[in-house]
Formats: sequence, structure tokens, C-alpha cells
Amino acid sequence: MATASLTLISKPGCHLCDDARSVVTSVMTELESRQDAPRLTLDEVSILDDAELHERYVEEIPVLLINGRVHNYWRIDPKRLTTALLELT
Repeated sequence: MATASLTLISKPGCHLCDDARSVVTSVMTELESRQDAPRLTLDEVSILDDAELHERYVEEIPVLLINGRVHNYWRIDPKRLTTALLELT
């Protein structure tokens, strides 16, 4: 079974980050029951806790990484995320 590591780069009090978190967790929940879906993990990192991430992404948060590569920023589209994750298998 394939695996995928998702990283949501965000900051407290960011409404777009809250929206992105909701979309990501919803997609993860939906894919949990599918046999053809990768095993998913999610880590959330605040740009306030990491100076390098702050410097790099301060104007783009939220940022979603899949296996360390930028998938999207600002708004996360659930259909696009689902497709990207299923393509990993």
C-alpha cells in the first residue's frame, strides 16, 4: 500500500488555514475507506514556530505539501487533492 505524508503549513488565527484544514481532513476521512487510496498522515506546522518556513511561505499560507512537495496554497480544492492522492497509488 502506498503512503503519503501531508504537511499543512499554517498559522493561528488564519481563516484560510482553518478552511484548508477542514478540506484536508475531510478528504483524508473520505479516502480512509477506499482500497485504492494511499495510507495518509497529516502534520501541521505553524510558520510562527519556524523562521525558515515563515520566510518562505508568509505570503502564501496555508500551504499544503504532499510528500514534501507543494501541492497548493491559499485554497485547497477537495477534488484536486483527492485526484493527486489517488495518483500516488
